[in-house]
Amino acid sequence: MLTPRERPDFRHIRAWIFDLDNTLYRADSDLFAQIDRRMQAFVMRFLNVDAEEARRIQKAYYRDHGTTLTGLIKLHDADPEEFLAEVHDIDLAAIDMDSAMIEAIASLPGKRFVFTNGCRHHAERVLIRTGLTDFFEDIWDIRTTKFTPKPLEEAYRHILDHSGVIPHEAAMFEDISRNLVPAHGLGMTTVWVKNDSHWSKQGPEFPIARPENIDYETSDLAHFLKTVRT
Repeated sequence: MLTPRERPDFRHIRAWIFDLDNTLYRADSDLFAQIDRRMQAFVMRFLNVDAEEARRIQKAYYRDHGTTLTGLIKLHDADPEEFLAEVHDIDLAAIDMDSAMIEAIASLPGKRFVFTNGCRHHAERVLIRTGLTDFFEDIWDIRTTKFTPKPLEEAYRHILDHSGVIPHEAAMFEDISRNLVPAHGLGMTTVWVKNDSHWSKQGPEFPIARPENIDYETSDLAHFLKTVRT
């Protein structure tokens, strides 16, 4: 057991910011595989291309623009609401309440937020399913950031302006390490929630997360939260 001095010091934190997918629930539930298939189907229909070309476009836009949706908006004037409604219409049976996570989140002092490149409706459904609904002050989705996705710094500035959160009093938890780079640059305490999911390794090639961008790493978020000094 860690002594008080060995426990991570989060006593300065007033705002706890959590990514949603593969962070607040187990990555091996593979929910994102469902979203991925629905994105491919949307691209096929919207651009009238076959499955192979749709997959190529989908991944290229994710790599070059941060999300597939951002590329579709910029290059094809896609309707974001149509896209979000279609791709997040998934089965959540693979996730359930996690009593350890509920206890850990509930015990945090200050305000708690979800920050996702997805949509609010999807986040709300996930929080209901996991039993975490009552513990979050707000959900910041792709609309909150004016359809500018993580890891673009502008997205983080949007949520800070929207919320009034002070970066040096905030901690951000993410399974995608590059998304922590702008957060750390703005002064947030950063925690990389590591897992073996290949979804957590996809996305833009830049920024590249380096050790100095990540303050802490954990493969068990609930346990980590229970160890921090608050």
